[in-house]
Amino acid sequence: MKIENIPADIKSKSLKEAKEEIDEILSKLENQDTNLADSIGDYQRLIQLNKHIDGLFREKFKEISEKNKS
Repeated sequence: MKIENIPADIKSKSLKEAKEEIDEILSKLENQDTNLADSIGDYQRLIQLNKHIDGLFREKFKEISEKNKS
């Protein structure tokens, strides 16, 4: 999934906000009473949040690397 495919509401989240939503989704998915249709949507959202966090880390890594080169 490319960064462009991440919804705007996820792109606007901070690392902390994204992590909190991931924790909520994981708790929901661990509940045995959830149905499959809801679980699929939650899982897709989880993937998007994970990609967003990965992008944030990549940006920070690039920023740190550039500072170290100077």
